[in-house]
Amino acid sequence: MALLSPQLQRFLLTKYNCSGGGGGGAFKTTTTTNTNKNSGFCNNSTAPLCSAIAIDAPGSSSADVTGVRWGSTSLQGAREEMEDGVVVRSDGLDAYSFAAVFDGHAGFSSVKFLRDELYKECCAALQGGLLLSGKDIKAIREALKEAFEKVDAKLLDWLERNGEEDGSGSTATVMFVGNDMLFISHVGDSSVVQSCSGKAEVLTSPHRPYGSNKVCLQEIKRIREAGGWIVNGRICGDIAVSRAFGDMRFKTKKNEMLKKGVEEGRWTEKFVSRVQFSGDLVTASPDVYQASLGADSEFLVLASDGLWDYINSSDAVSFVRNQLRQHGDVQLACDALAEAALDRKSQDNISIVIADLGRTDWQRLPFQQQNVVYEFGQAFATIGLVSLGIWMSTSLLSS
Repeated sequence: MALLSPQLQRFLLTKYNCSGGGGGGAFKTTTTTNTNKNSGFCNNSTAPLCSAIAIDAPGSSSADVTGVRWGSTSLQGAREEMEDGVVVRSDGLDAYSFAAVFDGHAGFSSVKFLRDELYKECCAALQGGLLLSGKDIKAIREALKEAFEKVDAKLLDWLERNGEEDGSGSTATVMFVGNDMLFISHVGDSSVVQSCSGKAEVLTSPHRPYGSNKVCLQEIKRIREAGGWIVNGRICGDIAVSRAFGDMRFKTKKNEMLKKGVEEGRWTEKFVSRVQFSGDLVTASPDVYQASLGADSEFLVLASDGLWDYINSSDAVSFVRNQLRQHGDVQLACDALAEAALDRKSQDNISIVIADLGRTDWQRLPFQQQNVVYEFGQAFATIGLVSLGIWMSTSLLSS
């Protein structure tokens, strides 16, 4: 039986605290397909940018995946630390390119480990791309599940042995892009959106311990059955994502987490005596998706929740289309989209990868007009829906 929270805290959704971003500006890591970094769009005078080290920068197209052009960027935003990571690789997988966004928390150690290890394990599990080319989704799903769980076990051991930030963890959303097929392996709350003739298609569902959609309700049920509880949309009042790498306190150090909670006054010894864990509260087992890339497939946007919590999928697709229509440069479009999220007061790190699939003649497309009133309405509606989802998960589902 799932436990009730030891204390019913007042509902507070801090994710949408849109007070002035006064915290140190925005810092950017860019993986570029071109040499021109000055987009000239969506300049944010309150968030100065500075370049950092490019990670695994691809060329303007892959030799195996015809015509795909990549852009990627990471902004620190208003956060005190940069805990995101981005990787784009066109080697190692026959006829497929690899792209990943890692959204870290409680430190950067887990992201640093995953940037190298997850790609290597995925390549090995997928037999250098042979499984992807075979398009057997069952075999691919099993291989990626094995790779993700193996990497998580290695990460937990590495964090323990090296005395690294043992509270750190990271989401990971990975996409394998082929000429006519896309595979996604997904843990956490970053998301992939495909533009099909200007229509946004959301290809993933976030793993969060709040909300009323099917995936979120399944996550809430799994956590409760494993002996956990949810306070204000957070597992044990702590973390707002239900699948991630690392996070030892919800896996191998659950009892230590309980003891520390008593010492800090977050719950009582009487409450702890009733807790019976039967599994991990946070898991790195991925959801795996498959999507066809047809003639109407224009581009893919893979991004952390620092983007999607402030710009919805339809607006993001319209924005990127207009950017590409104006100048055709996928890197400039990527940079501008990240800065647009800052303009909407994103309080999180922002990481984005865009894959222009090379099927569209952007110069021939008309511009899409933005409805400013509609955009503000959508923003407030999104905040309201998320608030309602957390209230439902903590109040209605706790019985």
